Formats: sequence, structure tokens, C-alpha cells
Amino acid sequence: MPPSRPFLLIALLHALNPLRAEETLAPAEPVPDAPPATGLPATQPAPSQNVTVNLINRLVQKGILTRDEATALIQQAEADAATAAQNAATAALPPPAADDMRVTYIPEVVRNQMRDQIKQDLMAQAHEEKWSEKAAPDWTSRIRPFGDLRVRYEGTFFPGGNDNTGAFPNFNAINTGAPLDVNGSQFSPQYNVDQNRNRARLRARVGAEILLGDGFNGGIRLATGDTNSPTSPNQTLGGSGGNFSKYAIWLDRAFLSYEAGPGDGEELTFLLGRFDNPFFSTEIQWDDDLGFDGLALRGKVKVSDRATTFFTAGCFPVYNTDFNFASNQPSKFSSTDKWLAAAQLGIDWKITDDLTAKFAVAYYDFNGIEGQLSSPMYTPTASDAGDTDTTRPGFAQRGNTYMPLRDILDDPATPAGSIQPKYQYYGLASRFRNLTCTGKLDYDHFKPVRISLLGEATKNLAFDRSAISRKAVNNYGPAGSFDGGDTAWYLNFQIGNPALEALGDWQAGFGYRYVETDAVVDGFTDSDFGGGGTNVQGFTLGASMALTKAVRCGLRWMSSNEITGPPLKSDIIQLDLHAKF
Repeated sequence: MPPSRPFLLIALLHALNPLRAEETLAPAEPVPDAPPATGLPATQPAPSQNVTVNLINRLVQKGILTRDEATALIQQAEADAATAAQNAATAALPPPAADDMRVTYIPEVVRNQMRDQIKQDLMAQAHEEKWSEKAAPDWTSRIRPFGDLRVRYEGTFFPGGNDNTGAFPNFNAINTGAPLDVNGSQFSPQYNVDQNRNRARLRARVGAEILLGDGFNGGIRLATGDTNSPTSPNQTLGGSGGNFSKYAIWLDRAFLSYEAGPGDGEELTFLLGRFDNPFFSTEIQWDDDLGFDGLALRGKVKVSDRATTFFTAGCFPVYNTDFNFASNQPSKFSSTDKWLAAAQLGIDWKITDDLTAKFAVAYYDFNGIEGQLSSPMYTPTASDAGDTDTTRPGFAQRGNTYMPLRDILDDPATPAGSIQPKYQYYGLASRFRNLTCTGKLDYDHFKPVRISLLGEATKNLAFDRSAISRKAVNNYGPAGSFDGGDTAWYLNFQIGNPALEALGDWQAGFGYRYVETDAVVDGFTDSDFGGGGTNVQGFTLGASMALTKAVRCGLRWMSSNEITGPPLKSDIIQLDLHAKF
């Protein structure tokens, strides 16, 4: 309602209840002055015998009128009363000419009824439209923003004895850049295994939950990152060109969901887009920062007051072939899309009042993720494309076994005695179909301190040692034979407050893992331990404490050792300061 409308209604109230003539002779009750600079409240005005004055003062108290506006209204009312008295004095004079006649009197009963009705309507509308509140637009109530910031010191330390002779090729650098000339005289890109590094790192994420109504919701989140790595939103300070260059922001989450479940502990939720990991799992299977693209279905069904079953299923595109592949030739190659189909079934069980268990079995089936050998081809230049080049991983860490993708022939056009280039890409040598068991026990007898034990074991059922050994280019043991494996397991013991929500809340934990070369896809597992990837074993020791409800600090030490292949050990220290909002 425009500000002038309540003023007009108040003026009308005054017209229906004019000040008596004797009241105009004395000054009206003053509207209190503005509060002093100290912020103390002004003295409330004494009640008046005049209804109009009391009504105006009440509107000031409710914040509908300012004191200056109220004073102006009372002054106007006094002037109107003086005019009414003058009109009454002239009423005894002879009547004016017929064309000047007018009605100047409304019966008292009618005035009272009109005044009460207008007052009720005015107050009802003021309450309904919340004149005294500055309401935000309606759409803001449907958006819930959130975010977090983490600043980290990370030190990576390599003890003596690691093999630095070129035994650790960086297949991700090869596959995401120009192919490697295997007949060339230069080393392939290599991982650092002998020089300590100290880095300051930043992670910033901001997003919003969007309540769409009728069971529909949405979400979006942006995050930092050195690259578009699916497993790490860390931005190294001084990286990305250095010299205080600005850092990239990536689309980290964007999804729609529909909740169709009945409620009361039971649910059925559909997810579509890019969302958080929908599975109950640990970091040896899926990195904590990994997002899933595709479609997922999650549900819960109560079995009893103490037990609830849950399930998750989904289909996720891992890679979609470029629409114009190969871009440098008119005849295109067939698509080699990669997919993950997965399902999980589990139970939440409150064994006793103090002991709770959660257990699940999952099956993850990767389709087309393994490398394929190309048709015979020549590679006179680095820009030549092979028909299976897209079977190489779009992102990888390290540890998995690799195979050459291109079946390169000797070019007869190359002069005899000269070394002809052979440009090669590499793909995963193993298929991946994982059967994974995950469990957790929570013991709450010592509240607010909780004792937890988390464990996971997985086996790659598609691992074929004999087939892989015929094409593998890495993961060979001391005897010169292929020495990869298909199994991983993880145990983590944790004690402390379940949530760090107040000053002094704390958590501490110790974990151990054993992850063989081809137990899981190295591109999706933990990106911190051992520098990221598989073919690692070792322990993690850490603790964290809340400084406020929104800020906490933490310290973690990870010590790893390679399982097979040349010796490689590392120790990583991480000191974090984390804030959420």
C-alpha cells in the first residue's frame, strides 16, 4: 500500500470525529521527540481523551507512522477543528442563497459507526500487508545459500631411496596432451618422487539449495581448483601462472531432485544432473570431493523401529565422445562412450541404545572404460588420430596398469636407416567391475564423545591377470613379470564429538589402507594419500578441533609406500583452517 493511503484514512477518521472547540484552545498532546543519540527509547506519550490523537500515537508506536508525520497530522487536525468551530459560529447567520446551500452536519451515531468500521478495515489491512515490516521478495525464501572456505598448508616429503630413473611416467600428462613419441630421445612426463614440496592451498565453494515446491528441489555449487580435476578443488596459491594471477572457478554441482517418498523415516528421491556421491562409501572407492553426473535413485524403507533398509541405484556417463571426433579428418570415427552402472543395498540398525551399525553391499560396473587397440595406422605427425584414442582416460592419477592404444606400423615412406616417430597414447589395461562392502559402527555410551569404526573392502571382479600381463607397460615386479592386483581394503578408527559445533569439540582418528594397482579406477579414488591413486599402502593419523561453531582447525599425517614396482615412499602433512557459512 502506498504510504499516503493510511494518512488519508486517518484524516477521514479525524473528519468523522472532529476535535471539540474547547480542545483546540489547548495544545494537543505532543508526539515524543526522536530517540536521543544514545539509542535509549523515547518516553511514551500520555493517553489523550481524543480518539484521533490516541490512534495516531498508536500508529507511531507500531512503526506505521514516523513522529514527524504524526505531528503534522495532529497540527492538521487542530486546523480542521478551528475551521469547524468557525463554521458553527456562522451557522446562526441568515441562510445563504439557494445556490450556496450545503449539508454540514452528520449525526453522532452515524459518525461513530463509520469511524469504527474504517478503523477495523485499516487495522486489518495493516496487519495483513505488514505495513510495519520490510518484507523481502517471496523468491528469497526459497533459496538457501551456503559455502565454505579452507586454507591449507601441505608439505610432501620423500625419504631417500625412491627410484628417480624414470620409472614413474605421468600417463595423465601424456593422454591429456600431445601423444608420446616412443622412438624419441626424451623422457616421458614423470612424477616427482625425490624433491620435497611445500604448498599453500585454498579451497572455496559457494552454492545454494533451491526449494521449488511440490517435492522438487534443485542445487548449484561453484568451486575453485587448479584444473578441472574431478577429485580436487584445491587451488595452489601462487599457481596458475603465479604473480597474483586470478584463479578459475568451476561448476561443481548442478542438479534437480524430486522427493516422492512417504516420509516418517521412509523416502524415495530421484536425482538428475551433477550431484554429491549418492553411495555409502569410503575414500578408497570414491574421493570425498567427487561429483557424480547422471541419474540416481535413492530410497529408505523402515523394517522396524530399530532397523531401516536403504538402496541406491544409478546410471552415470563417465565419458562422451566428442561430436566431431576425429576433428582433423572428414570421415569420423565411431563413438566410444563410457558409462558406470551401479547399485547398492544396505541397512541401518540400532542394535542397542548406545550402539548403531550401518552396512551395505554395492556393485559398480564400468562399461567401455578400458583401453582398446586401434586399427593398424601410421603416425608421421603428432596430430594424427587413432580410431581408439578416445578410450584413453580423460583424467587419471596414478597406479592403474596401462596399455598402448595405437597399433603403429612402420611407414614405408620413411628413408631406410632413419628413425621414424611413433606417437602413442595409453589406456587402462584392465576392465573394472567392483563388488564393495562398506560398514560402520558407532558407540555412543560416552556422550558427547562417540567411538566409530569404519571399514571397506572391494574386489575388481573383471581383473584378468594373464590378459593384462600381455599388454601392460607398467606395474612389473622385481622378477620382470606383471605384479598388479585387484583388491583393496580400508579401516579407520575415530573418537570424539560427532559434529564440531562448539569451541573445544574435537575428533581424532587413525586409519590404514591397502589398495592394489587395479583394485579401483585410480582417477576416482582419494587424491591426497600418496599423492593420489592406487598401488599404495600405509596409515593416516589426524585430529581436528572446533574454534567456533563455524570455524575449525585440523592436522593430518599420511605415510604411504608403493605395493609393487620400484620403491616409492612419501609422507604428507596437512594443516587446515576451515570455515563454513
